[in-house]
Amino acid sequence: MDVWVTGLGALTPIGAGMASTWAAMQAGANGVAYIDEKWAEGLPVRIAARLTADPADSLDRTEARRLDRAEQTGLVAAREAWRDAGSPDVDPERLAVAVGTGIGGVTSLLAQNDLLAAKGPRRVSPHTVPMLMANGPAAWISMDLGAQAGAHAPVSACASGAEAIALGLDLIRAGRADVVVAGGVEASVLPLPLTGFAQMMALSTANDDPAHASRPFDARRHGFVLAEGGTIVVLERAEHARARGARAHAAVLGAGVSSSAAHITASDVPGQVRAMTASLRDAGVGPGDVNHVHAHATSTPQGDLAEARAIAQAIGTHPVVTATKSMTGHMLGASGAMGAAAAILALRDGTVPAIRNLDEVDPEVELDVVRDAPRSGRLETALANSFGFGGHNVSLVFGRV
Repeated sequence: MDVWVTGLGALTPIGAGMASTWAAMQAGANGVAYIDEKWAEGLPVRIAARLTADPADSLDRTEARRLDRAEQTGLVAAREAWRDAGSPDVDPERLAVAVGTGIGGVTSLLAQNDLLAAKGPRRVSPHTVPMLMANGPAAWISMDLGAQAGAHAPVSACASGAEAIALGLDLIRAGRADVVVAGGVEASVLPLPLTGFAQMMALSTANDDPAHASRPFDARRHGFVLAEGGTIVVLERAEHARARGARAHAAVLGAGVSSSAAHITASDVPGQVRAMTASLRDAGVGPGDVNHVHAHATSTPQGDLAEARAIAQAIGTHPVVTATKSMTGHMLGASGAMGAAAAILALRDGTVPAIRNLDEVDPEVELDVVRDAPRSGRLETALANSFGFGGHNVSLVFGRV
């Protein structure tokens, strides 16, 4: 069964929408900045990539007040994707939602806990639980669109958004839905997450040079940059889309999901290879058919090298490879959906963004990485990787329509 991507929406550190985000990627924009607010004083890391626009500004006041920032971001991105898809006329019982998050409503959780400690239980919002629950974004989007075929919320750390898209593909193939709104959201640029990741030695500490902090595959990479954002795609059964005259950005050809079952945080080459190999098998294409890979590549020394080796083993060194976290930072649960969208747009437009800050390619990275300027040319098949703490590995394959 053919499945198309008919809608795209995003809210990111480099754009207040998918079109502006994609244009910024082509221009090699930087979304990382120094955090000069008082709440960041004393933190070991004071750089992050935050949204270019406050999602609350796109919602009415009552609506925004009862939603966590991650939920707000997801709702804004979902509405954009839905409009982009032409607001499909679909039976509510044939419309599903699959939107994941890595951490959930941590903004509300921490804020309400502080309020409880400072002013007592009577000041805690009655909306606290719906704001902090990880299924909140999926639930609010399902209510906004009237989706009655299921509201699913994969929680797979940084692979959540990609796994949501894989689930959406499965739902349509299984005949349980004609349209699935899928993707990932995250809003956790806060003192505790920043400190926690810093204590793991996972974050870049380039506080004095935020614009050059995120540098996937570069010989001098030294950690990722925490970011917030959301990306939503509308997946649709091709026959349903054709019947209503919809256009497709790309086709979803296949998905591969594996669990490394090896280490809670370390990258695992065999697990990543299994995910990529499974996605190609599911898509019915061979390694030689893949023209482009959007790498997970967060800018960590071990992670980027492990993925480079996995790509070389599973696919080869011929595809054009990019990594847009060099611009957006690492949006955690939203990153896999953003990577998928970037791969989709690369197929549609025939252009692959260059990796920002890639001054000297790590000599152990034996891939055709795009640097300096976007690479143009006709692309037929693209693969997008997304890996998360806990050993979650997801690979998605897209094709040109």
